[in-house]
Amino acid sequence: MKRKFVTNLALLLFLNLLIKPVYAFGIDVSVQNAVGSTLYGNFFILLNFSLIFSIILDLGIENFNRREIARHQQVLNRYFSHLFPLKLVLGIIYFIICTVIGYFLGWRAQEFKLLWVLLFNQFLASFILYLRSNLGGLHMFKIDSFFSVLDRFVVIVICGFLLLEPVTKKAFRIEWFVYSQTAAYIISAAIAFSVVFSKATSFKFHLNLKSNLSFLRKSFPYALLILFMAAYLRIDSVLLGKLLPDGKEQAGIYAQSFRIVEILSNYGYLFTIILLPIFSRMIKKNESVEQLSKLSFLLLFVPAIIITMGCMFYSSEIMDILYNAHLAYSSKVFKILIFSFLGMCTTYIFGTLLTANGSLKELNIMAVAAVLLNLTLNLILIPRMGVYGAAITNVSTQFFTSLVQILLAVKLFRLKINYSLLFQLLLFIGFLIFAGIMARKIQWDWYYCFGLFLLSGALFSFITRLFSFKSLFNILTSAETE
Repeated sequence: MKRKFVTNLALLLFLNLLIKPVYAFGIDVSVQNAVGSTLYGNFFILLNFSLIFSIILDLGIENFNRREIARHQQVLNRYFSHLFPLKLVLGIIYFIICTVIGYFLGWRAQEFKLLWVLLFNQFLASFILYLRSNLGGLHMFKIDSFFSVLDRFVVIVICGFLLLEPVTKKAFRIEWFVYSQTAAYIISAAIAFSVVFSKATSFKFHLNLKSNLSFLRKSFPYALLILFMAAYLRIDSVLLGKLLPDGKEQAGIYAQSFRIVEILSNYGYLFTIILLPIFSRMIKKNESVEQLSKLSFLLLFVPAIIITMGCMFYSSEIMDILYNAHLAYSSKVFKILIFSFLGMCTTYIFGTLLTANGSLKELNIMAVAAVLLNLTLNLILIPRMGVYGAAITNVSTQFFTSLVQILLAVKLFRLKINYSLLFQLLLFIGFLIFAGIMARKIQWDWYYCFGLFLLSGALFSFITRLFSFKSLFNILTSAETE
């Protein structure tokens, strides 16, 4: 299982490293620079609103489906026939609920024109994720990796042309960005459906209320968990828009930092795509998950520490090379917000392990507490500190949830607390702080110093044996087959 995890993760990371940075920093950043922080901030608020309530489109179906098919692959035909029409019904409910809530939030016709397209995009994105959950459950990780970047690639092609062509670049509108996403999602959904359809020996469009309610009862705990997690991750921008007089502009400034954290966290999310079905199968077979948990944690968390510290030391330079406005302000926000990445990475390992185990009650209690903590801190800090308050709240919430999930995993799986590993991590962090201070004193161009910092961190991770060439080589060359 370790060999399967590492080899498929390598392919998934390669494809995403190839495409998603181009999308985030070449397209998304260029769009914000082209339309300005206020217009982009309005889009960012509406986007996060649509994402918070996007759980209505899924209600935990994706995680439930991935987990169940990984355990019992023969249920693909029955689940596919019942869940496909259910997704369509949930899409209608999602559209109605978000429209009603948007009306009570006081949004006008201009906001609704953009919101409705974003809602349709979220429906398509959720549908693609559901189709991919079938592929992941079947352990078709290579094909799933392809679909993880296909929609971004299409947006890069469309928006890349619009942003490079002088005539369209000057007249660029945020709506064009949203419409290009719509086209990309339609293409990806059509291809993904054809692949899953080919793997199902039978498919009948079957909308059965009794059967669907049975599915939803099973998946409801997953739905609650995703809803709460989306709330404490994305409600910051919505509250910025409502609590501050210049909320749209402030949300745009927050987006400049959040974008980088989000693109980094996407790589952590890739671990969950592979880990969830593998953990599920291992737990069913009563196999120990301790070694795979440690391996996956170190593979994700050690690079995350290096990147986080590097971004903290070079926040001003990173913002300067990406954006045209609010550079000093956003760089200070970024110094704070980047630490959320560490909490997210921890969640992607231990939260996935707990989800695979079916520990939804414990996770939901944690998530409710996180939402209450997030709302309380945001309502106190945003009016007083603005974007800084939102960033502090985000980091505090992520650290709270990561700590709770580690403690739950240790308790439920009787994992041994590795004090030697904790000491190695503390020593590693101390070295990175020292290396960062020294790198700032070198009179080179900043990107050379930044690269030197990243390289020294990577080398020291092997010196301290957080990473081991020997163990990775043994996993990759092991005789275990997929």
